[in-house]
Amino acid sequence: MADRTPWLTIVGIGEDGFAALPPVSQAALANATLIVGATRQLALLPTLAGETQAWPVPFEAGVAHLLERRGTPVVMLASGDPFWFGAGGTLARHLPPDEWVAHPAPSTFAHAAARLGWRIEETLCLGLHAAPLTRLRPHLAPGTRAIVLLRDGAAVVATARYLDEQGFGASRLTVLEALGGARERIRSAVAAALPFDDIAHPVALAVEIAGDGRVLSRASGVADDWFAHDGQLTKRPARALTLSALAPRAGETLWDIGAGSGSIAIEWLLSHPATEAIAFERDAVRSARIRENADTLGVDRLIVVHGDALSMFADRPPPDAVFIGGGLSDALLDALFARLPPGTRLVANAVTLESEALLARCHAARGGHLLRIDLSEAAPIGTRRGWRTAYPLVQWSVTL
Repeated sequence: MADRTPWLTIVGIGEDGFAALPPVSQAALANATLIVGATRQLALLPTLAGETQAWPVPFEAGVAHLLERRGTPVVMLASGDPFWFGAGGTLARHLPPDEWVAHPAPSTFAHAAARLGWRIEETLCLGLHAAPLTRLRPHLAPGTRAIVLLRDGAAVVATARYLDEQGFGASRLTVLEALGGARERIRSAVAAALPFDDIAHPVALAVEIAGDGRVLSRASGVADDWFAHDGQLTKRPARALTLSALAPRAGETLWDIGAGSGSIAIEWLLSHPATEAIAFERDAVRSARIRENADTLGVDRLIVVHGDALSMFADRPPPDAVFIGGGLSDALLDALFARLPPGTRLVANAVTLESEALLARCHAARGGHLLRIDLSEAAPIGTRRGWRTAYPLVQWSVTL
């Protein structure tokens, strides 16, 4: 394009409509040849010269059509702040920064905090319009406050039911409908006895977590019974040492090879919301179980790949760290060392004598750190107690 003046304006609009918009947003709407947005948002506008079109569902379906109007003045309406669980971030991925400009309005989170008197920096803010409610699971702890954007009234009811099922039915819920507009309504109840059946869209839910439900530890090495498994599980103490060696950092990606129950990849993802992970598992039943475990613990972003890792990772971008929990072999290690760039962290665990010997050879040839982990637990012996020893685990960790 010869003219790099922004052709797309992303306008954040609240329930108070056109009249409450700043002059720069009103001018953009007045000069647009096309205005796109949700039907509810378009209804907040007066009669304008530009053509109006409702944005399709799913959201991505409208992007290509929008790009066809490239070079003509277009306004995209978004709720509140377009870059806080809004459309702005999605659209900006498709355009260079000099082709668009955004005029945000107060976000739903800002409106909700102002009504409740909550500090936003101390409040969990989540957008669950099209995401599973299980994303709440890692955050469920008494005293936690959260503001959650939800799709509709049915989603509010489902959230209350989910909290109750998890043992947090005593949580206080504040249902915030159409904040900032003439239809604004605010009502409160406890999750276990939510009485409302007429909740209107758009809606946010403020949650004050209370109850005696189980709280997920934020330390590495959560209890084994959080994971469904068939025995193929890196046990809690060894898992904590493994994650310490993998050293997850924000924005990094893990490959979990021979993932078993997925516990390593899941805890990697629980360490920070900006982490990513791929679990490779050749067994179909275990692959399905990994998916179930990830969804249950609120990290549905885990990618589960069913198949042999050697044939599946060739075309994928390289990870920052690799864990080998199953399928350890010379062929796998040779392929990884040929494929992975310098700086990649690799951790492999071995239980059998053959795998232990392999790691000993790798340590001698390539360096790194070799650790033998011997664990014993107290267990009954008749009327007394003794130490029940687990198979020793050998762990090799190395930075390529």
